[in-house]
This record gives sequence, structure tokens and C-alpha cells, in this order.
Amino acid sequence: MNKLIAQFAKDESGATAIEYGLIAAGIAIAIITAVGTVGSNLSDMFDNVASSL
Repeated sequence: MNKLIAQFAKDESGATAIEYGLIAAGIAIAIITAVGTVGSNLSDMFDNVASSL
């Protein structure tokens, strides 16, 4: 049993997949934030143009 626990503790095969998942999640959050900000600014600009016309 101790050998099995020690072997499990040394196994890092899933760590890389988890790290890539965290990186992808971080990038997705950054993209969503940027698109939301740009979309809001673009909407305001179109409202200004429409009111000017």
C-alpha cells in the first residue's frame, strides 16, 4: 500500500494537462474582457454617430 501511495505521489503525468487548462482559461478570460470593453466602446461610438445624423 505504501508503495502505491509513493508511486501516485511521484506521478506528474496529469500536471501538464491541468497547467494547459489553466493557461487556456486565463487567455479566455482576457479575451472575454477585451471583447466586452471594445464592444461597449463601439456601441457608444455608433450611438454618437446615430445621434449626430
